[in-house]
Amino acid sequence: MEATTRDLRLHTAEVLAAIERGEQVIITYHGKRRAVLTRWQEADTRRHRHQTNPAFGLWADKTDSVDNEIRQLRQRRDLP
Repeated sequence: MEATTRDLRLHTAEVLAAIERGEQVIITYHGKRRAVLTRWQEADTRRHRHQTNPAFGLWADKTDSVDNEIRQLRQRRDLP
């Protein structure tokens, strides 16, 4: 389905209904394609984000709380 920005503004419910049916909606502005709207798949994106983010599970092997670890890092150190 193709819709203009005006269609999107005036007929949002119909555009969202088309997306719910599984259609991709191409948004045009002044006759040029600008964006594609598709259905959101929340469960898949969360799983993928955790698998690819290197910071995920960063504190998994720590026995102390994050707050205590940060306090320890911020303590004053005396230089030799």
